[in-house]
Amino acid sequence: MLPDISRRALPGILAALPAAAVAQPAGPAPAPQGTQASVALSGLTERMLHRRAVEAAIWGMPAVNFELMAQAMADAGATFNQVVYWSRPLTWKNQTLTPNPDTIYVMPFYNTKDAGPVVLEIPPAGEGSITGSIDDGWQTALEDVGPAGVDKGAGGKYLILPPGYQGAVPDGHIALPSATYAGFALLRSNLRGGSDEDRARAVRYGRMIRFYPLAQAASPPETRFVDAADMPFDSTIPYDLRFFQALDRFVQREPWIERDRAMIDPLRTIGIEKGKPFSPEARQREILAAGMREAHEFLEASYEALYTPPYFEGSRWALPVSPALAKGMQTSFGDRDSYPTDGRGIAYSFAFFSSKHLGEGQFYLLSIQDKAGQPLDGSATYRLRVPGAVPVRLYWSVTAYDRVTHALIRELPWSSRSSNTQGLKQNGDGSVDLLFGPAAPPGQQENWIPTRADGRFEVMFRFYGPERPLFDKSWRLPDIERQS
Repeated sequence: MLPDISRRALPGILAALPAAAVAQPAGPAPAPQGTQASVALSGLTERMLHRRAVEAAIWGMPAVNFELMAQAMADAGATFNQVVYWSRPLTWKNQTLTPNPDTIYVMPFYNTKDAGPVVLEIPPAGEGSITGSIDDGWQTALEDVGPAGVDKGAGGKYLILPPGYQGAVPDGHIALPSATYAGFALLRSNLRGGSDEDRARAVRYGRMIRFYPLAQAASPPETRFVDAADMPFDSTIPYDLRFFQALDRFVQREPWIERDRAMIDPLRTIGIEKGKPFSPEARQREILAAGMREAHEFLEASYEALYTPPYFEGSRWALPVSPALAKGMQTSFGDRDSYPTDGRGIAYSFAFFSSKHLGEGQFYLLSIQDKAGQPLDGSATYRLRVPGAVPVRLYWSVTAYDRVTHALIRELPWSSRSSNTQGLKQNGDGSVDLLFGPAAPPGQQENWIPTRADGRFEVMFRFYGPERPLFDKSWRLPDIERQS
């Protein structure tokens, strides 16, 4: 039995101990050299390093996903508490995970560590409208904004608060406590059509947002917008040492969330510890790389498994997010008996951002197979017949992505078609035939979504302003059919 030590006596006892007795080791203790035990312990240490690398990769995926976007923001010439936007719909140069090329993106990146609370002003809907959400660094939604958000289209001042903030919240502000200092908002300035004027109008409306520290609210500085339309913006997941380097940057900046304190020691084992440099030696780097490869294999296999069961019975379309994860993201993982880190890791290996109220502002379905159950092949030609009367208040869009990276397929003239696409041809019954393949079928360029003949692809169907027939499934999206 351990002796009963009072709290008052404990500091004195610790002070009397040798420093080595109370110091935290930097990782598993090295074994004496030249003995059978040392060989066994060395093997155990390496296996533990490998296992913990796998778990750290899965657990840390949403944080690294965000950290890579923050790095892309910096590479584009912006800093935290500024706004990156795209002055026209996205091209393949935007290499975020499954982005929407049929809208105008506006992305404020916040950091309250030094600036304190920051204000994001969303303009009233009218000249335009915004669909979007504000997320913390773990990409857990703080709240939705715009007509489908808290302000219901009236506009509002959203006040993002640092972790542990105890100060007053001014009247007229919507307080959003954040678990991290840094985070972002994903705002889509919705297009009303496909003309140049429609795009210019959406850009003007998106640039009406205001973003500034609360400390400067009496005389807010001008919001700085950085246009990334012509710049590479790459946040695809690197399944190598760069992943852990990004995770280390996040850990160094952000406070520990109580639910994640159990990861402090596992991360220390792989060399990530607050206040210390991440500098693994050559053998450690090899093991970390092997762990990342295994994590990638797990995530890929789990991603494919999410397509069963499908959204429509017997179809190839799915919402590849588990119910437990959807509930967790909408409640900041408030259920103390559930923490779906595996599902979260899978989701952020192929997408970014989350909304607070799934299905109110937007809804997504994904497919990786054709009607016959075969993977979508970029060298083949396919047809998707979109039935008429798609249940949306705003618009629908369909995008093809690289099956390996989950980003827009590189070096293509466009990646999607939508109900706003100019010249989109309809059938007599109001349906629309969309064609996928490496070359446009004769006379069908307006309805064609190009692919690359040397790779596989996946397809996302987006519903903006989704309506009841989508959810009660009285409206059904057919499968993609191979034509040749």
